[in-house]
Amino acid sequence: MKRTQYTAEFKAEAVKQVVEKGHSVVDVAKRLGFGEGLLYRWVQLSRPAGEPVVEDLKFIQEENARLRAELKRTTEERDILKKATAYFAKQQG
Repeated sequence: MKRTQYTAEFKAEAVKQVVEKGHSVVDVAKRLGFGEGLLYRWVQLSRPAGEPVVEDLKFIQEENARLRAELKRTTEERDILKKATAYFAKQQG
């Protein structure tokens, strides 16, 4: 299997879509047809050492809030189903 070689311009444009335009790494990698791990590495290498990663922190915080809300909803659904199962088991037995 031959490894694909990407030009510097291609890498720079992919990184620009993530860093400057705010697109997610996953979306850009899917659109361009390569693995997201590769793009994460390109983005990381494009940043000067010691530069704070505010965009990543903001994204992580938003994702964390979304996941917490989803977990809360899923937990509530599970609890409702447990109660319904117990109720119907009592009705039949």
